[in-house]
Amino acid sequence: MEFRTINAAYYCGVDMHAKTSYFCILDRSGQIMFKRNLENNFALIREFLNPFLPDLALGCESTYNYYWLLDGCQRAGITFYLGHALYMKAISGNKIKNDPLDAFTIANLLRTSYFPEAYPYPKEMRATRDLLRRRHRLVRLRAEAYTHIQLVFHQYGILDIESGIVQNKTKRRQLIERFSEDDIRKNIATDLDVIDALDPVIAQLESQITRQAKYHRSRDYSILLTVPGVGPMIALNILYEMSCLDRFKSVQKFSSYCRVVKCERSSNNKTKKGGNQKIGNPYLKWAMTQIIISAQANEHIAKYANRLENKYGRRRARAQIAHKFAVAIYHMLKNEQVFDLKRFLNS
Repeated sequence: MEFRTINAAYYCGVDMHAKTSYFCILDRSGQIMFKRNLENNFALIREFLNPFLPDLALGCESTYNYYWLLDGCQRAGITFYLGHALYMKAISGNKIKNDPLDAFTIANLLRTSYFPEAYPYPKEMRATRDLLRRRHRLVRLRAEAYTHIQLVFHQYGILDIESGIVQNKTKRRQLIERFSEDDIRKNIATDLDVIDALDPVIAQLESQITRQAKYHRSRDYSILLTVPGVGPMIALNILYEMSCLDRFKSVQKFSSYCRVVKCERSSNNKTKKGGNQKIGNPYLKWAMTQIIISAQANEHIAKYANRLENKYGRRRARAQIAHKFAVAIYHMLKNEQVFDLKRFLNS
């Protein structure tokens, strides 16, 4: 959790919603100078903020719709702070919840320098990152359809289907013929229809996303492609989800953001690990998991993984390898070096 010391004459907390947002402005002593619910129109909002400019600090939670407010503040030269929603809830913890109180709480966190800061994603890479996340969702839907077809065959004790046939565009329709019942055939046909519909959409998204790599830090993209198990989509996922390596002060913070390390919690001289594992970036966690699977095509990494599994078990071994890949990626990008297999295995 990172706190920012904020010095300003006025502190504006914003409780954002889809069409309107509640604004509360405090002075240095904590006195309420302004509070009102306003339409999400920055030109209108700017008029109400003008009396408090230029020495105004504005903050809001990292909700899905903060983009327009961040962009408007940057154009107007208003200092903007994005708050970590989960940490803000943990700090304030109000029993009563309403828009005026939430906006007042955010303004107070800014004023007292207890504002847990999140990362406001840069505008120039934002749309491509969101496109990658959309592609990720569609791929998961396609994978669910693949899995459901396999489950139907398992339900009826049919285990002799050819490996990979579900992903073979020319052969997968043959799976329907394995059943005579119309409803079962329709069940499988529906999944295949979903897969056939998603395939071209995903391919178009991947083509669009890949073209952006040459505009957004193409050097880092090339470095990531040298990691075993990292293909174009995983490389782009890592590149766009982390945005800028400078935002991570240490390799430990980067690993934590990737969700590849356990959180340590201590109280009354007792320490335990675990919990809070969902604080971080789920897309980077997914990327590290995919790297582990794909990287074992390299015989040296496969042997290393097998040794760890025999010693620690599969789950713990995978966690250790995921952490090693996160550490390696951090140092590769920081030092502008390609992947070194010998160094990776010996570290």
